[in-house]
Order: sequence, then C-alpha cells, then structure tokens
Amino acid sequence: MGRLFGTDGVRGVANADLTAELALGLSVAAAHVLAEAGSFEGHRPTAVVGRDPRASGEFLEAAVVAGLASSGVDVLLVGVLPTPAVAYLTGVLGADLGVMLSASHNAMPDNGLKFLARGGHKLDDELEERIEKIYEEHRTGAPWDRPTGSGVGRVRRYNEGFDQYVAHLIGVLPNRLDGLKIVLDEAHGAASRVSPEAFSRAGAEVITIGTEPDGLNINDGCGSTHLGLLKAAVVEHGADFGIAHDGDADRCLAVDHTGDEVDGDQIMAVLALAMRERSALRSDTVVATVMSNLGFKLAMEREGLTIIQTAVGDRYVLEEMKAHGYALGGEQSGHVIILDHATTGDGTLTGLMLATRVASTGRSLRELASVMERLPQVLINVPDVDRGRVGSSAELATAVAEAERELGATGRVLLRPSGTEPLVRVMVEAADIDQARSVAGRLADAVKSALG
Repeated sequence: MGRLFGTDGVRGVANADLTAELALGLSVAAAHVLAEAGSFEGHRPTAVVGRDPRASGEFLEAAVVAGLASSGVDVLLVGVLPTPAVAYLTGVLGADLGVMLSASHNAMPDNGLKFLARGGHKLDDELEERIEKIYEEHRTGAPWDRPTGSGVGRVRRYNEGFDQYVAHLIGVLPNRLDGLKIVLDEAHGAASRVSPEAFSRAGAEVITIGTEPDGLNINDGCGSTHLGLLKAAVVEHGADFGIAHDGDADRCLAVDHTGDEVDGDQIMAVLALAMRERSALRSDTVVATVMSNLGFKLAMEREGLTIIQTAVGDRYVLEEMKAHGYALGGEQSGHVIILDHATTGDGTLTGLMLATRVASTGRSLRELASVMERLPQVLINVPDVDRGRVGSSAELATAVAEAERELGATGRVLLRPSGTEPLVRVMVEAADIDQARSVAGRLADAVKSALG
C-alpha cells in the first residue's frame, strides 16, 4: 500500500480514492493508535469533527463519526467550519482528537481527511505512519477490539463552536476596523458564515461574494485560487481592499483598492512590521519557504528582520516556528501562521490582522504592501526526467553556477524535484522579466540534457 498521508492529511477524489470505508477504517485506527500512545489514559476520550461544505463531506463525516464512536470516542459535531476553527475548538474544549474533512483549495470532487492531536496541532509523522500500518493490518482481516454497552462513544451536535471561534478572532485583534469597506470572497467554502460575521463584528462594512455554498460550488471560479471576481468587486464597490480565502479558509490572499493582488509574501511583510511595533515578533524573525519571492527577503533584511527559510509546505514552516518559538511564518500562497493565536494557517485571522494594520495606520493596503517589491519570477516544470539526480549532476551544477553568476545579488535560482511527479521545477527570479525568462529557459534545457 502506498503512503496514504501526504503533507496535509489524506486527500483524493471522494468516493473513489477517499471512500467511506477508508474514512471509517482510518478513524478506528486513529482512535486505537492514540489510545495505545496513552493519549486517552484516565478519561473518556472526546473528538471534535468538522468539515467544509462539499457534498461528499456529508457521507464522509458519517463514516468518521461511526469509526470514532464505535471505538469508544465521544464525538462533538461542529458542522461546517474552517480548518483553523476545528483546530482552535479541539484545543479550547480539551478534546483528545480533532478531525477535519476538506480538500482545501482543490476542486469539488476531491475531499480530504486530516487528524489533529490534543491542542489542535498536527499529528506527528510517527503517529500517522502507525495509523496507516494498523489500518492496513485490520483491513486485511485482524479483528478490532471493540467496546460494547456503555463503552461506545456518544455523538452530539456542538453548535456553540461558531460563536466561540468568532469571539476568539475578535478578542485577539489589536484594534477595530471601523471605517473600512472590505470585500470578502469566501470561495463558497467553510468560512462563508464565519468570516463575514467576524469582519462585521470588528466594525468593517462588508460586501460578500462566494458565500452561498451548495455542496457543489466550492472553489468554483472564486476564492484565493481565482481572484478575478474579487478584483472586479473591489473596484466596482470602491472598497478599501478585498480578502479571499480557499475552501477550508486556512489561507488568505488580498486585493488592493486598484484591483492588484497582494500575495502571501506581501501580507507577511505588512504583518511582520506591525507585529514588531507591538513587540509581538519574537527574535525579529519571520519563517518562510524557499519559494518566497526574493523581494520579500531583501525587504525584510532592509528593515532589520531575520528571514529563516524552510522546505516548501506550511507544515515545515510550522515545525520551525514551534521548534524556536517564532511568532510569524507562512507561504507565498497565503498560508500565514500567527502562532500566538492559531496552531495552523488561519485565513480569517490573517485577513483581520491585515485589516487592523490598514485601520490603525490610515494608510492604504497598496501603500503598506509596497514595503517590498516583488521581483519577476518564472517557473518552468520539466517533465520526464530523473528528479532524484538534481543534487548530484555535475552538468546541472555547472549550469546553475553560471546562471547565478549572471543574476548576481538581484536574482535567484531554485531547482526543486517534485514530491509527487517525475519532474523538476525550475524557478528563476531577476530584476528584469526578460532576463528571468531567458535564464529559466536555459536552465530547463540543462535539466533535460542532464537528467533526461
């Protein structure tokens, strides 16, 4: 069996890859593994279960609940809420386990299953591997030890979660948003109620799009992966700016009053300076990935801040932050982690914090985001090559060295093997877009020659 857990849980086409049987079996396995690890010792275990609005989430939720309750775990069903809300509630309610059903920014046919440990943190890799192993053992015939009678788990709706999460968001803001007009694009996803409610309670005038989920329209031409509607709405309504989330609202991108995109790097730059002013940016350090724009790194260094870069993936950002106590980190894609107030990327929290900075300074988002200049970035995927030899090819190393000499201090080269496909990603940044394209093209040819 291939590894089920990726960097963000188990994900695939619902009812094809991610079936009810798989969701049930993994939930039973998770309950047993956590019990064996001592997580439930001395008390009756409880799990918080939430989902995004996908139609498939309805039957997958039922499968997860059946698996947990049949294993003696009491279940609190919080319904449709963002991933960071489920993480927050898992922590604040003292639950032993959290489960989120979502495929994030993926199209509607997909879904995903993510387990969270006590406190709302991602499960350790070792526990995920153990869950897979024990799931496979029992899938092929080994019987489960099942409770009976009063030992089975009980299931109840927990409708208070919505207000608890919104109150948490409002409670951590440094100032209100009165006087701001903001357009929110919720991608017909998990934050369709939460985000407008939070922004409104914080004092903003809110205009919404993408807030009518029907189970089928999540991420469909809207949200953080399709900013066209948001750009048009911001300009049409004369709004101060716009915020876009993805299906499970763990990411946030923005649009300034002119309709220009403000990406995750720019958002982190704005938040980093705001947090430093409040003495909330520990060690004056921001954690980002190697894919962050060079302009972000140059801007933060110019402001006297330290940038630590990790491998691509918000899980690696979070690991670095937790290991050293850093307060802010994230990705260009809009996964921003404010660790004092969230255990994962939280798109609504990020958008609110960005809005508080606009409100408190009286400066436009466009002006605030101009603290960094995005250097032109060209990405080319080179397919059908031996990605495993990226780091060992002398021919490729020579080509990269030549490119780096040509670009100098105002450019950057990154060659990254795909984690899932037989291809290599070539990324080049330069002060001039034509130069970036030229260098990227030559490097792509070098990759084909050396690894093809």
